[in-house]
Amino acid sequence: MKPSPEPHLGAFLRARRAQLTPHECGLPDTDSARRVAGLRREEVARLAAISVDYYTRLEQGRVRASASVLATLVRALRLDDDQRSYLYELAGRTADRPRRRRQTQRVRPAMRRLLDQLPEAPALVLGKRLDVLAWNPAAAALYTDFAALPADRRNYLRLMFTDPAIRGMHQEWAHDARDAVAALRMEAGADPDDPELARLVGDLSVQDADFRTWWAEHRVNGAAYGTKRYRHRLVGDLTLDCDTWASPDGSGQRLMILTAEPGSPSHDALRILTSWTGEEPGTDRTEDLAR
Repeated sequence: MKPSPEPHLGAFLRARRAQLTPHECGLPDTDSARRVAGLRREEVARLAAISVDYYTRLEQGRVRASASVLATLVRALRLDDDQRSYLYELAGRTADRPRRRRQTQRVRPAMRRLLDQLPEAPALVLGKRLDVLAWNPAAAALYTDFAALPADRRNYLRLMFTDPAIRGMHQEWAHDARDAVAALRMEAGADPDDPELARLVGDLSVQDADFRTWWAEHRVNGAAYGTKRYRHRLVGDLTLDCDTWASPDGSGQRLMILTAEPGSPSHDALRILTSWTGEEPGTDRTEDLAR
């Protein structure tokens, strides 16, 4: 048998079964003490209608999962759509094409124009690994002066964990940061061998215990919208809707826009904040990232 193409697959399976209980899966919950959290291997095998030996070898990376086995595991482990996509990525079932050389990340001109045409809405272009590729003046006013940061520091997740000002402005930091970790985990399924991803994960794992815990959960999240609550040092509390749109060209770039309900205190505060920005539309606020 060939070994499993992804050693991360076993870690994901173990993490997921640890999150489930027999009761959730319709299994009898015995009174015997459990040595592991969540489901046992034999219980997952039973739910997936495969042998315990086969499932054990799958977790250990000693066998390649077939598409049919993956389908039964999706049901057995009660995976949602994001988790299912992640599972198939890890198992190598959706990446049979040759791996392409990593390209320099350059902001698409259409994304650049959109930024310039959103004077009152903070907006960012996010690339691979949540790198901040471009921003408008409103985003700089809300978050930080991105232009003053070294290129390798312009990463949304890195700033959330390591920049005290950005970390402190999130009223629900743990919720927002955990979601961001899950978004990065979702991306990692498509290119787990990315050296820059490994460097980012390694740096944050050393620096922050919460990141280590949340990364080990293997939680994935592809949500494209939500609400963020900030406490800004200049204009006070802000409740903003966050919407993200993916570029249709397959580059992985996403446009993240923050808006407030018209007539709300947050809308007024956001207008005051953006009125203080001194940059004119069209100012170059991008830098190619050769990563």
